[in-house]
Amino acid sequence: MKKRIFSGIQPTGSIHIGNYLGAIKNWVQLQNEYDSIFCIVDLHALTNPQAVLKMQEKILDLATIYLSAGLNPKKCILFVQSQVPEHTELTWLLNTITPIGELERMTQFKEKAQQFKQSINMGLFDYPVLMAADILLYQTDVVPVGQDQKQHVELARMIARKFNHQFGETFNLPEALIYKNSAKIMSLSDPSKKMSKSMSQGCLFMTDSPDIIKDKIRSAVTDSGSEIKYDPKKPAIANLLAIYSAFSELSSNQIEQKYKNKGYADFKKDLAEIVIKGLEPFQEKKKALDKKPDFVKKILVNGAKKARKIARKNIFEAKKKMGLV
Repeated sequence: MKKRIFSGIQPTGSIHIGNYLGAIKNWVQLQNEYDSIFCIVDLHALTNPQAVLKMQEKILDLATIYLSAGLNPKKCILFVQSQVPEHTELTWLLNTITPIGELERMTQFKEKAQQFKQSINMGLFDYPVLMAADILLYQTDVVPVGQDQKQHVELARMIARKFNHQFGETFNLPEALIYKNSAKIMSLSDPSKKMSKSMSQGCLFMTDSPDIIKDKIRSAVTDSGSEIKYDPKKPAIANLLAIYSAFSELSSNQIEQKYKNKGYADFKKDLAEIVIKGLEPFQEKKKALDKKPDFVKKILVNGAKKARKIARKNIFEAKKKMGLV
């Protein structure tokens, strides 16, 4: 039997190329290798005070992005988290064995608590336990995550070990799958920060038009000098090279040779064209799916039914071990 993977993205707005290259592009390959479950984690999104605005619209848009990028409902289960109530039920069960101290040291909570000083909520604090429930509910073997999420997978492993020790063997111990070769895409306006939806001018969205892509790349900050060469001490050009490499599948060395006697202007012009060409198939598929919302909704409904079939079995086992059944 294939090993199982689980992963998800919050429906909090437009997806940018960093989300695609760092996560969704990898999922498209993984669905051929694993028993794959991919989720739209709308419950996690509620920790952001602005998330409730146009939530259904955002969920549907993210689903069309998943499908347009290449996720195939015949190869994976695709569903909306809140449509499978076992996620929240298992969260409560796991809350009863999760030490507060473990949650207090979570890096993401500390960062988000600073970001949302006026609205720090219990959901923000308990977010990692819900994430652990997401993973453990499906007896997940592998969780594809970025380096910044590795701590959450470690917490899920700790909770699973504690549950198994206290109540008997129940949950798999999931492993984090971190892509070493995945491009870490930084902001075009500030290469010291990850590409983010909150920095729109420095962010290349998957749905940006060719003119917008050209404008954003033309306006991207550059380092001193004009040499097209990868250098960690020159983060701006290193970031642009990473984007070029990801969309062209050329290595940094090959790109450097190609632009040996050229400057930033030529490089940026070509980079914009490569990104536009790379996003064209995705954008065409998305335009077509945007006209078929009922088709997309049906995929999500069917996905939730398949997910619940697995979830019910595992939540029953957990409740039985805890003496609730």
